[in-house]
Amino acid sequence: MPKRTLISVTDKTNIEKFAQSLADLGFEIISTGGTAAFLREHGIKVVDVSAITNFPECLDGRVKTLHPKIHGGILAKRDDKSHVNQLCELEIDTIDVVAVNLYAFEKTALNPNSTFEDCVENIDIGGPAMLRSSAKNFKDVVVAIDPTDYDLIIDELRNGGDVSYDLRLKLSQKVFAHTANYDALIAQYLAKDFEKSNEYADTLTLTYKKAQDLRYGENPHQTACFYKEITPHSASIADAKQLGGKELSFNNINDLNAAIAAVSEFCGDKAACVAVKHANPCGIALGETALDAHKKAHDCDPISIFGGIVAFNKPVDENCAAEMVKIFLEVIAAPKFSEKALEILKSKPNLRILEMKNIEKSVKSNNFDIKKVAGGILVQNLDNSEINPAKFNVVTATKPDSRDINELTFAIKCVKHVKSNAIVLTKDFATIGIGVGQTNRVGALKIAIEQAGEKSNGAYLGSDAFFPFDDCVELAKSAGIKAIIQPGGSMRDEDSIKKCDEHDISMIFTGNRHFKH
Repeated sequence: MPKRTLISVTDKTNIEKFAQSLADLGFEIISTGGTAAFLREHGIKVVDVSAITNFPECLDGRVKTLHPKIHGGILAKRDDKSHVNQLCELEIDTIDVVAVNLYAFEKTALNPNSTFEDCVENIDIGGPAMLRSSAKNFKDVVVAIDPTDYDLIIDELRNGGDVSYDLRLKLSQKVFAHTANYDALIAQYLAKDFEKSNEYADTLTLTYKKAQDLRYGENPHQTACFYKEITPHSASIADAKQLGGKELSFNNINDLNAAIAAVSEFCGDKAACVAVKHANPCGIALGETALDAHKKAHDCDPISIFGGIVAFNKPVDENCAAEMVKIFLEVIAAPKFSEKALEILKSKPNLRILEMKNIEKSVKSNNFDIKKVAGGILVQNLDNSEINPAKFNVVTATKPDSRDINELTFAIKCVKHVKSNAIVLTKDFATIGIGVGQTNRVGALKIAIEQAGEKSNGAYLGSDAFFPFDDCVELAKSAGIKAIIQPGGSMRDEDSIKKCDEHDISMIFTGNRHFKH
């Protein structure tokens, strides 16, 4: 039987060179529609698929290659006498090389001007069928989905007369990974309206694109890579614009994610600055300017901010930049940097500078949180519940005034982003003490009080979960804390309420717990 190749590509990068090389090696070229016309324009002799199938392309090109004379030629096992005999009886010639890439569904789906009908029309059917057939029968068929593989195939054909088993297997695996990604993207697109209702599918297929290899993981002995979602989110690290500094590390990206989530809580007129260390906030503050917010966030914990990640919800100017370069920071993220600010920050060549235009919208741009566990994954919708003071429930005899409520709102927004068990103490819209990741709430409060020192007198306390006993209230009183905000919901809430009333402390229940593990 003659050697034959079937070529049908959307991406025509170097396809004319590949086809000509195959023709020079004695391959007959079979092709379809636009690809056939393209190859003929480059002087390459082509046989139309319809001449092989004796059936015209139809339904506006929807049906071209879905035919036994194509798939029989691909799927037949050359070392199986029964298959060879059937090919002879049915007058089917084998196809030895298949070069196919698919309709540009991803490009169409990501185009904001595309209609639903446009996207559906760009779901390829014949292409994936040919690719999967070829990849299944990789021992007999060489399959190319990526133009970067063309030269590898030609080199082996020229030098050895055939393509090695190892390369055939590698190309097969590449096809199945690609078609799985293609189908997953289609499924995600078709399910996007259902995702709004937080419905969870019976099966979950996730697809991501490799953004970069990382130098190492959480520790130097671990390898790591960063993959990004195919559907872009302008308020995410994956789509941030790096303006200076070294490549982001694994820990940088993880810490940045925490910083951006926290700073996005604070939309509005006030500037917000969040400093993060080891994925936990070490300073959160509001100010009239980015500089003011940064100074307050720095003073929350001047030790921990060293080597930390800093994120702003407002543009950074030269005054703020001049203050920040006084200490060692790993990353600074903001919606914008002035030219002078960039000049100052770039004086530290290793400092990573990230522009995120929609940083305030970060939390709202992602629907689900995924955690890997041994043997599976946990999936939940993000903790995006609105913190609305109008829904607060004042449960004590001592009532907070409007200033107190604003401070307590700030406190609960902060503690929401601290690992549980979590306590945050605030004053003048800045954290003064943060108790992080303790196995009991009293321990978290003791750490926060110790960090705050004398500042705890007249401060505000936010807790990510309810008080199971009144011991935290008693400890808060000893530190001079003025008011408390917590979810409520303990069987012994009345004990804490009574203790607050004894000590003239106001307390608010929000009704929403904010565990973060």
